[in-house]
Amino acid sequence: MSYLRGWFSLDTSSSATKVESNDSYPNHSLSVPEFNEEDEDDGSDTAGEDDAPPAFPAINSAQRAAVSSSSSSDSSRGLSIPKILTDSALMPPPPVPSLATRQPGVPPPQSSSSLLAPMNTIQPPKRSSRRDKVALAPGFGPLDWGNLKASGQNLRGVDALMRIPPSVLKLHNKKEDAWTAINGKVYNITPYLPYHPGGEKELMRVAGRDGTKLFSLTHAWVNADFMLDACLVGFLVSEPSS
Repeated sequence: MSYLRGWFSLDTSSSATKVESNDSYPNHSLSVPEFNEEDEDDGSDTAGEDDAPPAFPAINSAQRAAVSSSSSSDSSRGLSIPKILTDSALMPPPPVPSLATRQPGVPPPQSSSSLLAPMNTIQPPKRSSRRDKVALAPGFGPLDWGNLKASGQNLRGVDALMRIPPSVLKLHNKKEDAWTAINGKVYNITPYLPYHPGGEKELMRVAGRDGTKLFSLTHAWVNADFMLDACLVGFLVSEPSS
C-alpha cells in the first residue's frame, strides 16, 4: 500500500510540485487516513464455520422441545421403546397346503376346503350344438348370392305379391318349387337352395310350411328380410272362412 501513501502525500519542498501561494485561494488541508495492513479481514475467523451443516430441527425449535418433553414424560411413567421381536417370538407361518400329496383321480378328503376345484368330472362333456356347415360348390358363396340378387333376374317366380293361406303354402314343398313362410312373409326358396350354408336338405325341412320357429332356433341373428328380399312371393294369411 506504499504507492497510495506516495499518491496522497504532498511534498511542497519539491521543485516539481512547488506551487506559488495565492491569497485569493483559501487554504484547505487534505487529511488522508492511514491504512493499516493488520486491519484487513482475511476470513480466518470464520474459516471452518461453513463446513458443518446446520442443525435440523434448530436447537431452539418447537420440535426439539416437544420430543424432549415427551421423552421425559415417558420415562417418568415408566414407558420404554418397544423391542424388536426375534423370529422365535413371532407368530408361526400357516401350514403349507398338501398339494403335493394329491393323486390324479382320487377325490380330496372330506376335511379339506370345499372351495377347491374337483379333480375330475363324473359326466362326459356335452356335445356342442353348433350347426354343421356343408361345403358349397364353387360359385355359390354369399357374394355370389348377392350378385345374383343384384342382377335383376326374377327370383320370385310370380308377377305380383299374393295373399297366401297355409293350404296354398303346403302345395309348394318340392325342390323345384319350394316356398316357406318366415315372420309372416312367404319366400320362394328354390333359387337359394344351392347357396344355403347348411345345405339343401336342411333348408327343405321348412318347405311348404311356416319355418319361423325353426329359423329362430337355428340362426335368429340372420336378417331373413335382407337375405331373401328378392324371393318374396307374398304374405301368409289365415284360411278364408267358408
